[in-house]
Amino acid sequence: MEEGCLCLPGIKAEVKRKKNILVRGFDKQGKELTLETSDLLARVIQHEIDHLNGILFIDRLSRLKRDLLINKFKKKKPL
Repeated sequence: MEEGCLCLPGIKAEVKRKKNILVRGFDKQGKELTLETSDLLARVIQHEIDHLNGILFIDRLSRLKRDLLINKFKKKKPL
């Protein structure tokens, strides 16, 4: 599925992600939570967890594809 990010406006690319995921975490009170989800929500969660780990969606692309997209981004005029 194609992904984009507010970090790189106007840049989109096909990114492979797991269709189904199981996420474990804790709420504000320290109670353990478990979420099993699929499709778009699973993709969004994986994308956001990548951000927490310092990874952008373009980091999941081949070097060639990533370099092409970065050059395209740099050539865009600022708002």
